[in-house]
Amino acid sequence: VPMVAPGNVQVHVINSTLAKVHWDPVPLKTVRGHLQGYKVYYWKVQSLSRRSRRHVEKKILTFRGNKTFGMLPGLEPYSSYKLNVRVVNGKGEGPASPDKVFKTPEGVPSSPSFLKITNPTLDSLTLEWGSPTHPNGVLTSYILKFQPINNTHELGPLVEIRIPANESSLILKNLNYSTRYKFYFNAQTSVGSGNQITEEAVTIMDE
Repeated sequence: VPMVAPGNVQVHVINSTLAKVHWDPVPLKTVRGHLQGYKVYYWKVQSLSRRSRRHVEKKILTFRGNKTFGMLPGLEPYSSYKLNVRVVNGKGEGPASPDKVFKTPEGVPSSPSFLKITNPTLDSLTLEWGSPTHPNGVLTSYILKFQPINNTHELGPLVEIRIPANESSLILKNLNYSTRYKFYFNAQTSVGSGNQITEEAVTIMDE
């Protein structure tokens, strides 16, 4: 098997899900056989959103021939990763380069895990929601938009409310009685807004 590990491994993080890794080629005489390529082993150490990781799944990408760089796609935003690089010949892999640590920046969050509308009264509705399963960063706020829908399914004016990220419920007051409302709800990080979920609910007709 090859005798030495690739040197000077560098990681350039391009965005929250993509990084580029490059390395110096090993001297050909240390390959001790036919150079087939380089393998990059990489794995997520932890999410920086403080959700613990129970098992570490190592991923391997093979770059054929004498390439000295490669792209690592499909990374998770706002996470800490480690990687190393090994050279490969027809017999197997050489030793691993020292582990290199890199971090991905924040991304936009996944949609809130649920939105539930309860306790209808004449002029109010109670909203409850769950935080995104994948915050992909530090949540800065939630954005709630809602508008009335009339009997011919025309949409009325849209109201937008920004809600602090640590809230998980809200009572909407001063609504019209016996009116159907459509709600659009999403979470935000400093990078931007995630996917929204929608719900509809009706205030009650009379007490």
